Amino acid sequence: MKTLKFKLYQHKRNRFLKRMINASGVIYNHCIALHKRYYRMWGKHLPGAKLQAHIAKLRKRKEFWQSVGSQAVQDICQRIEKAYQLFFKHNKKGVRLPGFKKVKKYKSFTLKQAGYKFLGGNGVKIGNRTYQFWKSREIEGTVKTLTIKRTPLGELFMVVVVDDGIDLLVKSTTGKIAGFDFGLKTFLTCSDGTEIESPQFLKQSLKIVANASRHHSRKVKGSANRERARKNLVRKYEDISNQRRDWFWKLAHELTDKFDVLCFETLNLKGMQRLWGRKISDLAFGEFLQIVEWVAKKKKKLVVFIDQWYPSSKTCYHCGHVLEKLDLSVREWRCPSCQSVNGRDENAAKNIQAVGASTVSLGDVRQVSPAIAV
Repeated sequence: MKTLKFKLYQHKRNRFLKRMINASGVIYNHCIALHKRYYRMWGKHLPGAKLQAHIAKLRKRKEFWQSVGSQAVQDICQRIEKAYQLFFKHNKKGVRLPGFKKVKKYKSFTLKQAGYKFLGGNGVKIGNRTYQFWKSREIEGTVKTLTIKRTPLGELFMVVVVDDGIDLLVKSTTGKIAGFDFGLKTFLTCSDGTEIESPQFLKQSLKIVANASRHHSRKVKGSANRERARKNLVRKYEDISNQRRDWFWKLAHELTDKFDVLCFETLNLKGMQRLWGRKISDLAFGEFLQIVEWVAKKKKKLVVFIDQWYPSSKTCYHCGHVLEKLDLSVREWRCPSCQSVNGRDENAAKNIQAVGASTVSLGDVRQVSPAIAV
């Protein structure tokens, strides 16, 4: 499976797509209201088949809802049902019920088997209208889904999921395994001693963002000047996000080219967010791990996660002695057992590597590289 993203040309007919997104938001909120009422009465979620049948009857009477294809409505119902299933399964872990969304901020709708058709060149027919997009690459394979997304700037993108049937092979195997420890001062510390500093793009652009935010807050609500200031602020945040994502992709390719097995510690991102707030958002550990997993899967490399409660920083890599307490301010400590001096982050990375290597099965290792000894 491969995901392709294309930007739609700016055209006055795009208002029909935005109208469909707004209608999808109205339908989504109606489904959420029905689910909440059903949950209060019976303590469980509304079955998807009943919900889809009810929405199908309502669409016959509501002309605005008819602008949304039946495939998109089914996708909305299915996503809400999955969200409720996750809530019932993981509610003790902090998973919450899906809530209402502002229609103006609703982002997308998805079509699966029907409702769209690709034309020759860079045209796509959605409903009864034809739209054009920047065709930056060829669409090869079987199209599974087509999603129209709206950005906060009002621009429209087309996201196509394609089953190309191509199984990428590893270009080269290095026979190396490495552990990585995330940090606040150093983004990544590798078990071989390499330290990777984060550019912290938000911190670099904080004055620019604050200035744009101040200009936005000073404008009269509902005015054209306020809307222009809002778009300017959104552009600043998009620039930061794009810079960070580009750096993540380059770093992920660099690490997967260098190592065959990459070991990371499972992170409690919500807890870290509560403690350090904006700094964790700027470092974006979760987004980086998603990109690393995707790149590793394409290159047939292996990503291993160890338990978040394993005391990687407090365990001496040389003798295995575990300290009772180690404050975050202590960056280097001497082992009372073997007297070796351990750098906090490098020691943690080596322990993560050792534990990760011990949890990898021999079959998984052989699939990656026969040169790795565990």
